[in-house]
Amino acid sequence: MILAIDIGGTKFSMAAFDGGRMVRRESRATDAAGGRAWMLEQIRDVARSWRDLAFDRCGIGFGGPVDFARQRVVLSTHVGGWRDFDLPGFVRDLTGAQAVMDNDANAGGLGEAEYGAGKGCSPLFYMTLSTGIGGGIYADGRVWRGADSYAGEIGHLTIRPDGPECLCGARGCLERMCCGLWLERDYGKPAKELMQDAAFVDRYVVDLALGLKAAIMLLNPRRIVIGGGISKAGDRLFVPLVAELRRQITTWSAARIDVVPAALGDDSVLYGALALAKRGVG
Repeated sequence: MILAIDIGGTKFSMAAFDGGRMVRRESRATDAAGGRAWMLEQIRDVARSWRDLAFDRCGIGFGGPVDFARQRVVLSTHVGGWRDFDLPGFVRDLTGAQAVMDNDANAGGLGEAEYGAGKGCSPLFYMTLSTGIGGGIYADGRVWRGADSYAGEIGHLTIRPDGPECLCGARGCLERMCCGLWLERDYGKPAKELMQDAAFVDRYVVDLALGLKAAIMLLNPRRIVIGGGISKAGDRLFVPLVAELRRQITTWSAARIDVVPAALGDDSVLYGALALAKRGVG
């Protein structure tokens, strides 16, 4: 039995897989003010309620930078207390399962590549468009993490050099301009409501396309899959986004523009955690 954990800025989810079949799932809203201690207690609570299940492996997708080689959380830009934390060790002590962790965008990309909208598509670029923005690169059957586990961090590409300050300290990052956290702070409405306004979306996709253009020109992915809560806007988002990308992509480039929503919905990271647990760190 495999335990899968998805820790995000807005919610966290846990699932139990028997083989490739999800047999249990629970999701709860994240209390950012509660920090790491609150989240760990929630994980304990769900694990206690599933005492009848015996887990031998666990995969974790964490919503922030992860040092994959060391298997430690680097930090969370949205929730305090996570810096240099051994989350796999905590889960191992709690459940007895061997645990492996990656950041949630890498896990989401792995999940969509092996079970969802990216199946058979390599190279694949996955972007999570939610509380924050992250990216995962999948090619030749594996996640490409770069030299220091920081590959794919599309959320902190600068798209507006004179733009507002991001939580990372830079200005005009893609995440600062387009993620759910800042959309609500800037416009006073949740992203779900803003995505109902066609005029707003037409303006929004200009910045979103500036970030994705960088991924297309640099990586030439066979497909881009977008997951996370904002992607649930469906055609209201994807039709104008693809049109804007066609306007922005360099005219001589024949790079494909294949951008689709995640097929696994809210479960992309959970299925990625399943694949991660099967593979291990190696």
